[in-house]
Amino acid sequence: MTIGIIGAGGIGLAIARRLASAGVHAVISNRRGPDSLTQVAREIGPTITAGSREVAAQADIVFLAVTWEHHVSALSDLPAWKGRIVVDAMNPIIPPGLSVADLGGRTSSEVVADRVPGARVVKAFNTLTPTVLGSDPHAHGGRRVLVMSGDDAAAKAEIAKLIDRLGFVAVDLGGLVAGGRLQQFPGGPFPTLNLIKLG
Repeated sequence: MTIGIIGAGGIGLAIARRLASAGVHAVISNRRGPDSLTQVAREIGPTITAGSREVAAQADIVFLAVTWEHHVSALSDLPAWKGRIVVDAMNPIIPPGLSVADLGGRTSSEVVADRVPGARVVKAFNTLTPTVLGSDPHAHGGRRVLVMSGDDAAAKAEIAKLIDRLGFVAVDLGGLVAGGRLQQFPGGPFPTLNLIKLG
């Protein structure tokens, strides 16, 4: 199972750090090219390498972790998805004023799914702040919770296994629409909640 990360902001780097801590290999990319990430990848750990957006997008599991205003360009001119898993780790807010994108009443993951035809979209890794997401998920005698949603049961099972490998506990909120609304920021009840499952 190969993993790619498109986006090297706070969330993308936090995901890379958790993958590295678990010894999981991944390619991280951004719009400026791999040379801009070589040193960062080296500092994160030996299992993380810098690559192009195109290389990251060819992985079996692709994390999409760019700012909302750049997701269209980040997904443009990429190879056909052919059933690969896209993890939508974004929130539909636009800096610097953090205005909310106009989604026409849809969830952001519904919009993303339209941008990646043929992919199996799972919404996950978007509700915790980068600092919390990148830190040790073992805390207070338990493990930190990551919520997820999606319409493909097999894809969610793969992401749940990865979440468990990283030390978190996966909680399935259901389908991409209903579950996506629960975990969407702003508006949903789960964003910024730092939940710990004890035992």
